[in-house]
Amino acid sequence: MSLPPAAPATVIDFRVRVPSATRPPISDAGDVYTQYEAVLDIGSGWHKGTDELLAEMDAAGVSHAVLHAEYEHGDYADALNEEVAEQVTLRPDRFSGFGTVTLEPMNIMRAVRQIERVAALGLHGINVQPSFFGHAIDDRQMYPIYAKATELGLAIAVHTGVNYSRRHPIEPERPVRLDQVACDFPEATLIACHGAWPWVPEIVSVARRHPNVLIDFGGLAPKYLDVPGSGWEMMLRFMDRVLRDQVLFATDWPVFPHRRALDEWRGLGLRAETLEALFCGNAQRLLSARREVIMA
Repeated sequence: MSLPPAAPATVIDFRVRVPSATRPPISDAGDVYTQYEAVLDIGSGWHKGTDELLAEMDAAGVSHAVLHAEYEHGDYADALNEEVAEQVTLRPDRFSGFGTVTLEPMNIMRAVRQIERVAALGLHGINVQPSFFGHAIDDRQMYPIYAKATELGLAIAVHTGVNYSRRHPIEPERPVRLDQVACDFPEATLIACHGAWPWVPEIVSVARRHPNVLIDFGGLAPKYLDVPGSGWEMMLRFMDRVLRDQVLFATDWPVFPHRRALDEWRGLGLRAETLEALFCGNAQRLLSARREVIMA
């Protein structure tokens, strides 16, 4: 039996949740999120701190992580943005950051100012989860947010595909809606978080026609990409060829452990050049592009 390709020297986790006492556990939102714990079984993992994150990264050989100010309910955007920036300032060799905006209540000018603050903090992008706050990906109320982020050179990470809220439908997170955004914002860097399952052929087609759309696989078990009937088969084939430059390794830590994610990716039989692009090459390119904007 042939051995899997050797691991690249550098691994970048493009999306982890910033360890924060500010963000309350999902369970605080009540029964709307009870299915999250039932499906993901994270338990006390939501409360892990920065030292625990770094220890897990070191044990798995992950050299750098992009901290996201990601949340599912309430209004914690400002505090989370500051926490991301603080962690990046303390450990710039280990962390980069994505901020976020307030979507509930929706106040477009407040969101625009939050994006300006994210840029001023030297972060690399924003993370938004529109459907958790009653908006579709292509909701026109989101467009000023996308426009401002694009103007300032910030990448835009968007939750796509299934969620485990019992109240928020998943249809507003279909990749075809991200396709509309990509058509309207050809200069934007758009990242489809979670790989958009169960609409895998859709996100493959969207990414194929829009080079500015990338895909991260945070919160997912990579081994299922190679399981017949899982719905991932098309992704595995395309990411090893024409979409190689549009995929990002991510865990959504603490949702998924680093070592298990890396082991499963390495066991899929992907080409060495695909693993290099997935684990570090594509992330380095995105992070470097933002640094050039900051330095300009």
